[in-house]
Amino acid sequence: MSPLAPSETDSPPDPVLAAERDHLARALDCLSEMRAAATAVTDAGVDAWASERLGAARAARLRALAADPGVPPFFGRTDSGGPAPETFHIGRRHVRDDAGDPVVIDWRAPMSRPFYQATAADPQGLARRRRFGFAGGELTGYEDEILVADHGVAPLQGPAASSRAEGGSGVLLLRAEIERPRSGPMRDIVATIQPDQDDIVRAPLGESICVQGAPGTGKTAVGLHRAAYLLYTHGGQLARTGVLVVGPNRAFLRYIEQVLPTLGEVDVVQSTVADLTGRVPVRGTDTPAAAVLKGDVRMAEVLRRAL
Repeated sequence: MSPLAPSETDSPPDPVLAAERDHLARALDCLSEMRAAATAVTDAGVDAWASERLGAARAARLRALAADPGVPPFFGRTDSGGPAPETFHIGRRHVRDDAGDPVVIDWRAPMSRPFYQATAADPQGLARRRRFGFAGGELTGYEDEILVADHGVAPLQGPAASSRAEGGSGVLLLRAEIERPRSGPMRDIVATIQPDQDDIVRAPLGESICVQGAPGTGKTAVGLHRAAYLLYTHGGQLARTGVLVVGPNRAFLRYIEQVLPTLGEVDVVQSTVADLTGRVPVRGTDTPAAAVLKGDVRMAEVLRRAL
């Protein structure tokens, strides 16, 4: 029996799974209400320019809230320890109810970081981390990782529970997601970001990041998630300067084009190197010797001094 597809006919209903499915339904309802509220906003401003900006802001908001068929609103949950425990569901975007209370926390928010970074040795205030398994948008399983065993968190129960790790790692759902066959356009990796990848994604805006690795190790995915994180954290600043994703060719851009929209970021320009250089006329050609010199690693120091 796969941990992602438990049979509920062979055993009693799992109350934990039922409660999580109720929360999933609530999150979907709240997301629909957020879309309806954004649609109802009028474009009437004090003048034509203000009305145009209001309309553009509403359109961008609606694109960011657009429904993603088969993409659940959350993929994980954190339970804090201590005398006043708190529970947060972690997802691709923030979802709130009519009162403004969070139903799902955006994965980029600071309070979501322990979901990616906490360990038994350094629980970062968490007593438990829960991961969810989905099939076709339906919540089919969950897996708990107990980070602090003496905080009285409820144990895993029922056939939907794939494993329980006391002071270790619950990894079956995580491994299944990482090893899921990849076909078609690139998908986001927001549910499986590892601690070292999370460090790169959340590095300060002022740092220039070079991500190196062998083919297929997730360099592009980490770069795109970093762009999504920076747009979330520094949205005002980047809205003025813009964000540009440069790829080697159009086929590559088509392959990655849905990752950022899935994460709620729709106002990003994508271009190939040829498209960028095609806008600047070429007025000269280097000699082979000059080309070799410009490609020498020592040119980096020459340029640093010049700048």
